[in-house]
Amino acid sequence: MSGGRAAPAPIRTPVQEPPAPGEAAEPAEGILWLRLPLPMALDHVNCYALDDGDGWTLVDTGLDTRKTRAIWEALLSGPLKGRPVRRLVVTHHHPDHIGLAGWFQRAHGAELVATRTAWLMARMLVLDEQMLPTEEMLAFWRSAGMAPHILARRAGERPFNFADVVAPMPLGYRRIKEGDAIEMGGRRWQVRIGNGHAPEHATFWAEGDDLVIGGDQLLATISPNIGLYATEPEADPVGEWLDACKRLRALANDRQLVLPGHKLPFTGLPARMAQLIDNHHGALARLEEFLVTPHTAAECFGVLFRREIGEEEYGLALVEAMAHVVHLWHQGKVTRRIRDDGAWLWQTEAG
Repeated sequence: MSGGRAAPAPIRTPVQEPPAPGEAAEPAEGILWLRLPLPMALDHVNCYALDDGDGWTLVDTGLDTRKTRAIWEALLSGPLKGRPVRRLVVTHHHPDHIGLAGWFQRAHGAELVATRTAWLMARMLVLDEQMLPTEEMLAFWRSAGMAPHILARRAGERPFNFADVVAPMPLGYRRIKEGDAIEMGGRRWQVRIGNGHAPEHATFWAEGDDLVIGGDQLLATISPNIGLYATEPEADPVGEWLDACKRLRALANDRQLVLPGHKLPFTGLPARMAQLIDNHHGALARLEEFLVTPHTAAECFGVLFRREIGEEEYGLALVEAMAHVVHLWHQGKVTRRIRDDGAWLWQTEAG
């Protein structure tokens, strides 16, 4: 359009085939793309090996399982050519990204590099093993309106524990923070921090080169889970997510190749950032309209996700629904009142 800003380039995935387990692809000079399996609907995580000459810097690890360790052994002796892993950089604290950090530290002598929050969260959670859900967790599920039959079953089951899939983590790491620079694979990368999906999530932007390591903050075809949890039940991860998207959008250009934590590398980051922002604004607008009549968070699945939610997805859907209603509450757009069964009922403010 004459006199206006050019429309952003469309999102493209220049590489259509991911590497098989135990193999590697090279999306950019000096960077190997590795893919590790996950035992869930999202069945993989992307990791990256950056060539430092006398060794490697790894970004993220996959879960701590026998299968994943065996794949890493094949990668170390194969595509990584037997050269040592000297550093492990983690984008955020979730198990599929930090699961083998302790193993690489102990077995390979790698230095762990992370944001302070990512390290603290992971180390705290791996030490916090529960045989049954805590009273705080049960109360949070009730407050979200969890279906009674699911709540009754989960109350008697061992919950997910970090220790199930995250190796014990030694004391000590090297901190990175917003605005830092780090040398990896012959490039200098600026550290830019995201939030919402995980607190203090690190992304890396190559200086003088159109490359970005995005973790789960920058994904092309799926949106990361933005969840609210019993650990901080009045947090506002949706607000933090939207703020982070706006900040990172200012750094994006159409030429950058984004190396994400899941799915395929892509270009068209400005268009994707606009989508990520607009998708949440759209969901919030639908939710605000729906809550003219009071509902629990669990009753908002249909309007938020616009598809059927199965039991496998139920837990992630519940924490995401809670995150969205609490965001509206923080904005003063909805009120809440407690029901006799402990569930919050959320309702749009009149006028």
